[in-house]
Formats: sequence, structure tokens, C-alpha cells
Amino acid sequence: MSVLKNRGKKNSNKQTGFGTNASNYGGRFINKDGSANVKKIGLPFFERISWYHTMLNISGFKFITIIFVFYLLVNFAFACIYTLIGVQYLQGIKPNSFIEDFGQAFFFSTQTFTTVGYGHISPVGFLASFTASVEALFGLLTFAIATGLFYGRFSKPKAHIMFSENAVIAPFQGVKALMLRITPHKNTSLIDAEAKVNLGMTVKENGVEVNKFFNLDIEYDKINTLTLSWTIVHPITEDSPLYGFTEDDFKKNEGEIIVFIKAFDEMYSNTVAIKSSYMFSEVIYGAKFVQMFDDEDDTVTVLDLSKLNAYQKINF
Repeated sequence: MSVLKNRGKKNSNKQTGFGTNASNYGGRFINKDGSANVKKIGLPFFERISWYHTMLNISGFKFITIIFVFYLLVNFAFACIYTLIGVQYLQGIKPNSFIEDFGQAFFFSTQTFTTVGYGHISPVGFLASFTASVEALFGLLTFAIATGLFYGRFSKPKAHIMFSENAVIAPFQGVKALMLRITPHKNTSLIDAEAKVNLGMTVKENGVEVNKFFNLDIEYDKINTLTLSWTIVHPITEDSPLYGFTEDDFKKNEGEIIVFIKAFDEMYSNTVAIKSSYMFSEVIYGAKFVQMFDDEDDTVTVLDLSKLNAYQKINF
């Protein structure tokens, strides 16, 4: 990040966990999806990866694909073992061409792995029987793990909250204000929602560039229920580190606005949290958000999620 003026000292936050050495930090602090913009090295790959966390956090399509590919590979491996032992030791298979023999061994493997066991093919001899028993045990353990992962993915508390793509600078009660918007996008019930906003930037102290973080005061840091959209407002007063910033300042300088949201989900009966960030390049100067909700025949309030990122330019 480039050097900005050292403002808002009394709001400085030294407990962010991001570190202060600006020369050793690259890019943004928090990615748009809320993950930390950090790449870890120095240990073997398998020691740096938690497979449980990975399997819980990847997309549903990737999760199902991994399960399916693993299923095929395991059965392919056991089919190779049965073929090497000899399909004549699988009673019910009449040896024919290699392709047919391997195909029959593969489907016997799937029946053993899933413990279905249709019965028209059965192992004969020690090696075939031992392999089948090992595969059956491996299948039981594998499906137990897969079941746990499925349960973990469905039961894990998750904040179904969306952030606007951009923040805006708009007039607010006689001053300028930084505004961003969030909204729940699922049929969840969130109460006691809290917001915290920090500003990260690089300043010069004693001729050395350091990362500084500032707490940004917001109009409301807590609301009772989050059912519609919530526009989080930081009035840019004289106490704000953004005080005096012009449109050119946002274009020429680099900074990052980090947003933390926490709420209580009544369905999970648990606290959920989510975070995101906005670079200065993602702040629209002289704009206001378009209202997302309206009434329908005076009977129900309609929340239009497609308008989350909608804004209109204004002059001030």
C-alpha cells in the first residue's frame, strides 16, 4: 500500500493481528470472500492442509465430485487386485476377454465396497476372500467418514449474508459518509447483528513505512434484527482518518476497509460471523445506494436482492 497521511491516531487499533511491517505485506489483507490473503509455506503440503476444513468449505459441486472420483478410484484399484489374483477365484464370473473380466471384477468391487453384496459373485480362496474382507471394512470406514462430512457441511453454522460489491461516499447529516450495505440472502432469522469496521493503510513513522489500522466509528454498530438490508454508515468527521479525503485521494492512494459482521442465528441457535473488505479502488465517490425493499399491496415487504449492488451517482 502506498503512504497516506497519519491521521486519526487516537482511533488507532493495534490488535488486528495483521502485523505492522508494511514492506513484508503484499496485496489486500482480507479477500472479498472473507478469507485471509495469506499463502503459507515452510512445511510439507499435507502438514499445511486440514482436509476436514477443506472438505467442509469447498463448494457443493467440488465436494460431490471428490466423493465420486474417490469412489471410482478405490473400486478401480480393488478391481485391479482381483484381476491380478485371477477372476477364476470370483465364483459366478466366467472368464472371457480381459475387458469383460475386469468389468465384472470392478462391479464385484463396488458391491463389496458398499456392502450391497447381490450374491451372484462370491470370492473363493484365501487371497480373494481376504481382499474382499479388507475392502468391505475399508468401505464401512469410508462411508462413515463421508457421512460425517455430509453432516458437518449441513450442520455447520454459516452466516448467509451478502456484501455490496462497492462502498460509496455520500452526504449524511451535513457531512460526508462512507457507506456499505449487507443483506441476508437466505430464509434465515438473524438477531443481535453487530458490525465493526476497520481501515488499514500504510503511514510513515520516523521515516519507516508501517501498517496502521484505525477503528471507524459507525452510526449504529448493532441492530436488533437483520431481516432487510443494513446500510453501515461511517460519518467522516474531523475524528475520522478519512477526513479531508477527496475523490482523487481515493483514486491515487491505497487503503482497505475491513468489515466484520456477527449475528445470532435462531435456526442454528448459534453465533455466526462473516467478514469482507473494500479497497479504495472499490469505493464509489459521490453515489448513494438504491433502496432494496418496498411494500407489495400493503400486505408484505419485498426485498429485491438483485439491487444489493445498485447505486446512483449524485453531486455534492
